[in-house]
Amino acid sequence: MIIGIPLETVTGETRGAATPETIKKLVSQGHQVTVQSGAGVSASIPDSAYAAVGAVIGNDAAAFGADLVLKVLAPSDAELTRMKIGAVLVGMLNPFSNETIARLAERGIIAFALEAAPRTSRAQSLDVLSSQANIAGYKAVA
Repeated sequence: MIIGIPLETVTGETRGAATPETIKKLVSQGHQVTVQSGAGVSASIPDSAYAAVGAVIGNDAAAFGADLVLKVLAPSDAELTRMKIGAVLVGMLNPFSNETIARLAERGIIAFALEAAPRTSRAQSLDVLSSQANIAGYKAVA
C-alpha cells in the first residue's frame, strides 16, 4: 500500500501526521510511505529523518495521491481535490461537521476520524483526544 504524509497547512498547526518511528514500522510491514518535503519541519523533524527510515520524500501531489493519506487535520478544499477518488483518509477530521462530511463524500473519500474513536481501554492507542489533552497540559505548565 502507498501511504502519503502531506504537510499540514492550517495556520498554527505544528504537528505532523507521523513520526520517523511510525514510518519505520509501516515500511517494515512492506508499505511505501511518501512524506511531503517539509512535512515535519514545524515539529522539528527534518526530511532526512524520514528518509533514514525508508520514506520517500516527495511533493504534495505524491503525498495526496497515495492510497492512504494520514493528516492531522481535515484537508482543505484544494488539498481534497488532489486526493484520488476512493482514497482512505485518517486524521482528526471534525466528523460532526456536515460540511466536512459532504466534502469528503463528494470526492468518494473513505474517512476515519480519530476523534470519533471510542475512549475505551481497548481503543486507547487510537484515542487522540486524551493524548492531545495530556500534551496540552504539559505545554501549559512549561
